[in-house]
Amino acid sequence: MALEWHYYNEHSLNTGGIYCLRSKPKSPGFIKKTAWTVEAMAAGLQYLLVKEDGKPAGFIEYTPGEQAWRALYADGYLVIHCLWTGLTGQGIGSALIARCVEEARRLGKHGVAVVTNADTSWAPGPEIFRKHGFIPVDEAAYGFELYAYKLEDAPSPYFPRDWSARLERLGEGLTILRSEQCPYIEVACANVLEAADALDIPAEVVLLASREAVLELSPTPYGIFSVVYNGELIAYHRLTPRSFAKKLQSLKKEAVNGIRAT
Repeated sequence: MALEWHYYNEHSLNTGGIYCLRSKPKSPGFIKKTAWTVEAMAAGLQYLLVKEDGKPAGFIEYTPGEQAWRALYADGYLVIHCLWTGLTGQGIGSALIARCVEEARRLGKHGVAVVTNADTSWAPGPEIFRKHGFIPVDEAAYGFELYAYKLEDAPSPYFPRDWSARLERLGEGLTILRSEQCPYIEVACANVLEAADALDIPAEVVLLASREAVLELSPTPYGIFSVVYNGELIAYHRLTPRSFAKKLQSLKKEAVNGIRAT
């Protein structure tokens, strides 16, 4: 197995392309993600692509905690946004994590942090991080856990504590909070709007255009995509229009009957 490592810069990103949705380079999601990545690189984001025999095999995206597009506080750490491998059992994921930890050591960081969730592939699962010495340091609703690999004795990263208040502040109606950090969010958002239109439910789309907006508004640690209806989180990852419609229809019926799900 011949592996090639590519730390992207603006030029190589625009010529080589990102890993996700690479089969549709002209799609809005791919284009927006590429533009987002170029801008985020100016703030320290790193995008490392690994190839096997010239073909993309996986990638890792990480950034300084002060610039992380996740709802967490991790000053002095590097924060992993995404980790994905197309080949299992080859040690590629482990090698990508090791590269990130080594970068944190080189930069004199406290360590590396990552938001995990065992219930969805939209966030990395915790197993591989536990395997490599990461420890759980915080948790939140919907199965989110915060893991850290510490390089020195330093305060642990942590999540905000006002998740319920964030949902309440959004009030009644359907709100989609989205960013452009992930290319699949474009489709995820379109699926919600399609379902809402079919049920005649007006929807407001809020673009999370900065780290500050993610940190202040997101009702989950994942940060970059949430769907909230009448103060209740109904999704933080992509669903089909039919699945969204089913959830919305149920909640709409409950609202009409004066019943609110708990």
